[in-house]
Amino acid sequence: MNTTNPYAPPQAAVQDVVDSDIQERAGRGTRLLTMILDSIILGAVVTLPTIIGVALNGSSVPGVSAIPFDLLMLAGIVGWLWLTVMFVARNGQSIGKKITGIKVVRSDGSKASLGRIVLLRNALNLLLTMIPFYLLADVLLIFSDKQQCAHDKLADTIVIKA
Repeated sequence: MNTTNPYAPPQAAVQDVVDSDIQERAGRGTRLLTMILDSIILGAVVTLPTIIGVALNGSSVPGVSAIPFDLLMLAGIVGWLWLTVMFVARNGQSIGKKITGIKVVRSDGSKASLGRIVLLRNALNLLLTMIPFYLLADVLLIFSDKQQCAHDKLADTIVIKA
């Protein structure tokens, strides 16, 4: 007599790429520090030349023009974007994440693509901040068991120690 059931579902051995529980998640404090560092870097590279340019443009100092400061601000934006895109594409890290030693990966542990990080994790999250209280909910979800904010859940990503 045959012991195999012809109506049984097919059996297959499936292995995940990486078990996400093995990788150590980045701590909440480290993620907060990283966000602060990224904001300071962006502010220093982009906002500071703008403030100086606006201040000098309104001053009565002869021969001082705001054009070089505008070009400096534009160069700062381009430089910051280039470095950020380069780091994110290569390692899943912003400049602040590189400094603090954390990175963004898919929830299964595989590498997160640049498009996933930029479009789902950042751009979509930025659009959703127009919904009242979304930003508060996004931030408070870091206190869940998996330490994933709403933008992490939307993009199916986690933040781990690099």
